[in-house]
Amino acid sequence: MTKEDIKPLADTAEKKLAGQFAELDKICEKNTEKVLHAFHRFKVSEAMLHGSTGYGYDDRGRDVLDEIYADVFDCEDALVRHHFVSGTHVLATALYGVLRPGDTLLSVSGNPYDTLLETIGVTGEPGGGSLKDFGIQFKKTELLPNGDFDYGAVEKEIKNDPSIRMIFVQRSRGYTQRPTISLEKMEAFFTFVKNLTDAVIMVDNCYGEFAAEKEPTAVGADLIAGSLIKNPGGGLAQTGGYIAGRKDLIEKCAYRLTAVGIGKECGASLSQLRYLYQGFFMAPHTVLQAMKTAVFAAALFSEMGFAVSPSPEEKREDIIQTITFGKEKPLIAFCRGIQAGAPIDSYVVPEPWAMPGYSDPVIMAAGSFVSGASIELSADAPIKPPYTVYFQGGLTYHSGKLAIIKALQMLTEEA
Repeated sequence: MTKEDIKPLADTAEKKLAGQFAELDKICEKNTEKVLHAFHRFKVSEAMLHGSTGYGYDDRGRDVLDEIYADVFDCEDALVRHHFVSGTHVLATALYGVLRPGDTLLSVSGNPYDTLLETIGVTGEPGGGSLKDFGIQFKKTELLPNGDFDYGAVEKEIKNDPSIRMIFVQRSRGYTQRPTISLEKMEAFFTFVKNLTDAVIMVDNCYGEFAAEKEPTAVGADLIAGSLIKNPGGGLAQTGGYIAGRKDLIEKCAYRLTAVGIGKECGASLSQLRYLYQGFFMAPHTVLQAMKTAVFAAALFSEMGFAVSPSPEEKREDIIQTITFGKEKPLIAFCRGIQAGAPIDSYVVPEPWAMPGYSDPVIMAAGSFVSGASIELSADAPIKPPYTVYFQGGLTYHSGKLAIIKALQMLTEEA
C-alpha cells in the first residue's frame, strides 16, 4: 500500500475526529491557563532562567520552579530537578524517601512497571540495596477485569496488615492491556482508602500529566512523580524529573536525593532552568499534539481492522496508544515505520534486543531530539504474544500523523 493509497483513508479517519479534537483543545486551554497563571503569580523573570553553579545555594529560579509545579498540580510542594536520571529514579527516590524498615508497600494496580521491580526487590539478586534488602515488604492487589480497583481486596490487606505505609498506584498501563486509571476512579478510591488508613497514597504519574484538567494530587493523592522527558518537559527538557505533593513528604524525598539536612537547599541548576521553564510552559500544548496523534492512529488502524486501545472515541487519561498485531512481523514493521518517520536517526533500523530491566526482548523506535524522550513520537513493544505495540508522543500533530502513515505503509509493504 503506497502513501497515495493511504491518504484517502487517513483523511476519512481525521474528518471523524473533529469532536474528539475539540474536547482535547478545551483541556489544553484550561491547563495552559493554569500554567500561565502560575508564571504570573510567582513573577517569573529572565534572571530566573540563568541557573547556578557549585552548591546552588539561593537559586531563586530553581526554587520558584518548585513552587510553580506545586501550584499547577494543586499541592503543597514539589521537587523538580534535572539531577533525576529517569522516571524510575524519581519513583525510587520517593519510595526510599518515605518508606522505612518494617514498612510495607502495597501496590493496588498490580505490579509496577518492569524497571521498578528490581528496586522493590521483586526481581534481581539480594544485596543490591533494594527495598526488600532494607526490610521493606511488597504486596499487591490486582485491578478488576473492568479496570476498577478491587476495593474488597484492598480493604482486607489494610485491615490485616498495620505495617502498610504506602498505597501505590500506577496511573498508566505499562506493558499491559488494562486501561489507564481515570481521575474519577482515583478520587473515589482515595476517599475510600483515607477512611481506612493514614498510609501515604503515591501515584506514578508518568504519561498522564496534562491529559486531563487535574492531576492526582488534586483528587487526594499525597505524592505524584514523573519524568521531565515525558509530558511535563514539553519536549524541551533535556533530562530530569519531579515529585509533587505534601510538604513533609517532599522534604523526605529531597533528603534522599541529596542528603539528610541538605535536601532542597543544594543542587546547582547549571544551564537547565531555561529548558525546564519553557518546557513546562509548552507542556499542555505539546501533550495536546501527542494526544491528537494517538487519536488519529487509533482511528486509522482500527479502520484497517487492528485492535486498538483506547478506541478513537474513548476518553483519554494519558498519551499512550496501543495497537495489537497478533504477529511479530507486523509489529516490527510498525516500529521501523515510526523510526523512518522521525526527524532524527530516520535511517536507523530498530531490532529487538535484551534490554536491561525487561523480561522479554524489546524493540524500541525513537528518533528524538532528546534521547529517549517519550513525549516525542516513539514506539516500543515486548516481543511476545499478543504482539502489542505501545506508542506515545508527537511534538506536533502533523509530524506525528505523517509518521503514523509511514508506519502503516511499511507494515502493508512487508505483510
